[in-house]
Amino acid sequence: MPFAVLNPGGRDAFQTFPSAAGSPNDPGHAPINYHAYAACVRGSFARDVREIPPTVTAALVLLRRNGLDAALDAVNTLRERNVRTLVSWKESGLHQVSDALNDAKRYAKFAEICRAADGYLASTPELIALYESAGSRRGEFLPTPYPIEAPAWNFSAPISDRSGIFVGTREFDIPSRNHLLAVATAGRLSQRVTVVNTDGRRGERLLQSISPSLRILAGPLPYPEYLREMARHRIVFQLDRSAVPGQVAGDALLARVICVGGDGAVERMAFPDTSGLGRTPEQLSAIASSLLADEATYRHALAQVESTAARTLSFSAVAEKLQKFLGGL
Repeated sequence: MPFAVLNPGGRDAFQTFPSAAGSPNDPGHAPINYHAYAACVRGSFARDVREIPPTVTAALVLLRRNGLDAALDAVNTLRERNVRTLVSWKESGLHQVSDALNDAKRYAKFAEICRAADGYLASTPELIALYESAGSRRGEFLPTPYPIEAPAWNFSAPISDRSGIFVGTREFDIPSRNHLLAVATAGRLSQRVTVVNTDGRRGERLLQSISPSLRILAGPLPYPEYLREMARHRIVFQLDRSAVPGQVAGDALLARVICVGGDGAVERMAFPDTSGLGRTPEQLSAIASSLLADEATYRHALAQVESTAARTLSFSAVAEKLQKFLGGL
């Protein structure tokens, strides 16, 4: 079923995915996050409803805090074209959705959109109740997929060449990310710790005050370079509690590195034995220590992760679920 993802008024240019994941060297946005929904079924991603090809019969309209009017117009236009239309929050962490809907008028507009659309896709299970209470007719949780079955997207490094800890979060100013605590906790594990700084000189000073021995990379980095850097490490560490879709864990899957901590959807699905769900920072620190020190434990955990992810988060696995859901609309 021809499928498109629409981000009304967004910044990302129109893009098609005829080769699904394609190559990391391809122009345009990487096939991750909401682009991945389009890429896994060889669909398209648009920022204007007029860009959507006439052959498309189903579309996902992304919702943004300041773009709800445009989203409603898009939903109505698509339904007039007999396109089966779903909605999903583009920024879908709990703190992000709460911020978007802390105004009565915006919530009313969101509810109007939910009633107008044919259904929803929830990139996190926590948001199912929100869509349904706002009037969505039907929907389901569908994780954002990662092209782990595509050889071009395998960024793994030999296990013998891996060392140290890569901190997966970056934002100091979002409390639920717990970035400062993650950096401080990782620094206690007697390993080389790498962190990407996207806050300029201010962020660099803060990171150096936490630990002068940190390896600080100036970011953001091009996505393939970022994955190669991550792959040089033994584990990815985070303490995020935002209930996000889980790009940190998704990046770790492409790098073939174990992710410790985080309560995102991908973290819980791909890394159930090391995710932050129901675990304290002290418990996660102990898990990290074991993975850093015990070769057999590390290799066993890595094999389990790759097997689980192939069944539940690969392009082929999610594409099958998406097509089945669209066929039932």
